[in-house]
This record gives sequence, structure tokens and C-alpha cells, in this order.
Amino acid sequence: MRPLDETETSVVFEKLFKFVGNNLKNLIENPSHEGPDSTPGRYCFRLNKNKIYYCSESLVKRATNIARPNLVSLGTCIGKYTHGGNFHLTVQALNLLAANAKHKVWLKPQSEMSFLYGNHVLKSALGRITENIVAGDGVVVFNMADVPLGFGVAAKSTQDCRKLDPNGIVVLHQGDIGEYLRMEDEL
Repeated sequence: MRPLDETETSVVFEKLFKFVGNNLKNLIENPSHEGPDSTPGRYCFRLNKNKIYYCSESLVKRATNIARPNLVSLGTCIGKYTHGGNFHLTVQALNLLAANAKHKVWLKPQSEMSFLYGNHVLKSALGRITENIVAGDGVVVFNMADVPLGFGVAAKSTQDCRKLDPNGIVVLHQGDIGEYLRMEDEL
């Protein structure tokens, strides 16, 4: 477990910025009330075996007693580096993204299962959508009861969605909570 170097940090922050925008500051400066200290600590990002973890500094200090090969996980795994060096967010980052999301999409109840099976979001599935979404922006997908279901990338802008036919793709699927069941061995 080690801190991220400068290039790794910039790649992770760029990906997170795509989804949370200026709320990235809230993720970094979020006070941590874990551990024996009475003063709140901070959260940090750590790399362990190509996975990026978001955890409190007090937890990192206590984890130094564990040998690196024996350390399986620490904090919340928010993403991983692929063999090609690309960074991908994992579904475990959904709570962080949902709390700080810049762009949101709400699905109709009859369309939730389709998204949870790994399909893209179609225009006919949209219940609501935030304004000022541009194609390529990161989007967090919610159900109508404001429960986060997953995240993806906007295929069309908000303005283009209004003119789109019902079978047009609005959000390209990247991750959803159905992955906990579909890929439980890999998480």
C-alpha cells in the first residue's frame, strides 16, 4: 500500500472530476472521524495491487502494522488500473459519486432492471435528467426514489435528448449495483 504518484493522482482525479466536477474538493477535504484522535483527520487515496482505495489517514497509519502481501483491502476500493494502464472506476465508488454528483439521470421504475442487467439507458427509460449535460460527461443513474443504481457516460446532451427517438441511447453503461451479483468473485 503506497500513496499515488503524481501521474496516478492526476489520472484518478480527472476521472473523478468527470463525475463530480468541482465537488472533488469535498471528497478530498472530507473530515474523517475514525480512530482514537479527537481531532478529525482526512481521507486519502492509496494504491495496492493496481487498485485505488479511498480511506482515512488514521486507518492507513494503523494498517502499517500489516505486511503488504497480507493486506487484502483497506477502505473503499474506488477503481483499478488495467494492464494497459487505464484507470476504471468500480461500482464500489458509487456512494462517493452519488453524494457529490454533478450530473444525474433518474430512471422510470420499469427500466431499472434493464440497467441493472448491464444495458445502456434509453430515452424511453428516462424519468428526469439534470440540465446542462454535455455528451461525454459522467452521469450518476438513480431510480425515482433517489437510490443510486450506477453510473455511466452521457451519449447525448440534455438538449439532444429532447429530440431523440425513444430507442436512442442516452447514457452508456459503465457500472451498476447489479455487478455485486454478476461479478461477485472479481470484486
